[in-house]
Amino acid sequence: MATSSSPARDRGGPGGGLAPRRSDRSPWNWLLLVPIVVPLLVPLYNDLEPTLFGWPRFYWLQLLFVALGVLTTVIVYRMTRRSSDERAAARDAIARDRER
Repeated sequence: MATSSSPARDRGGPGGGLAPRRSDRSPWNWLLLVPIVVPLLVPLYNDLEPTLFGWPRFYWLQLLFVALGVLTTVIVYRMTRRSSDERAAARDAIARDRER
């Protein structure tokens, strides 16, 4: 296993010439707990009624939980993605690293 002994680089913004540092500490990430916790609330679906198109509550609610997971993932992705300037700076930094 090889390790690099190069000094730590300054990761400034787009004007600094290096890729901006990516932080995954966005408060939006907490929203990803919703589709994990909601299906654990058994009283929500611990009943046969009401039925929807002949399906008991348990089955159609499971499909809603899938939709809830997709929706929250899309919201978190949209709210935490990089701006176009940050993406361009990251692409430039990767291209420079490949040239070395």
